[in-house]
Amino acid sequence: MEHRKRLQREQLSLGESRELILEGPVAPNRLAEMSMHKALDAFRRPLEQHIALVEIAGLDEGRIILAREGNVIVGYVTFHYADELERWSDGGMTDLIELGAIEVADDYRGCGLGKRMIELAFAEEQLENMIVFTTEYYWHWDLEGTKLNVWEYRKMMERLMQAVGMVWFATDDPEICSHPANCLMVKIGKEVPLSSVEHFDRVRFRQRFMY
Repeated sequence: MEHRKRLQREQLSLGESRELILEGPVAPNRLAEMSMHKALDAFRRPLEQHIALVEIAGLDEGRIILAREGNVIVGYVTFHYADELERWSDGGMTDLIELGAIEVADDYRGCGLGKRMIELAFAEEQLENMIVFTTEYYWHWDLEGTKLNVWEYRKMMERLMQAVGMVWFATDDPEICSHPANCLMVKIGKEVPLSSVEHFDRVRFRQRFMY
């Protein structure tokens, strides 16, 4: 499977001679030269998360799309194969990739960075030969920081993913089924073969009666 990694870059003005650079997929050596904003701590401490991003960027299929002010990372999106302990890795599909973490530092929220980073990831049909999925779990959501309830946050995440053509898919995955706000969203690239789509259907449903 060809993993297309053509660097894309955009600029976003913040006024007062300040600007953000949105770019990716970023090479691991370039990523290692940057630093993480101290507020990027939703998943790990910023330094630990920085190390994790560099590791993901070094994977054959891994890609990091980020927003930075100067050399400071203020937001990022990760893409990688599913964890081998999760059902989504069943069968070792090389054209199934997970849109994993999305995080934006508090001071930079409200200017659509999440949406713009995801759109950049799909630019120039880089992912048209992949099935891209994301698993949304309410316990990962920043309900306190955003002051949204679980259904408002779910709607926000749906709109974010729909911006690049991702749609809701059914599944019998126990974690997703454990709460009605959780969901699986997917985009099947136009170059993905039917055999991969059928394989993904078998991964989504392990109980035959749910087809």
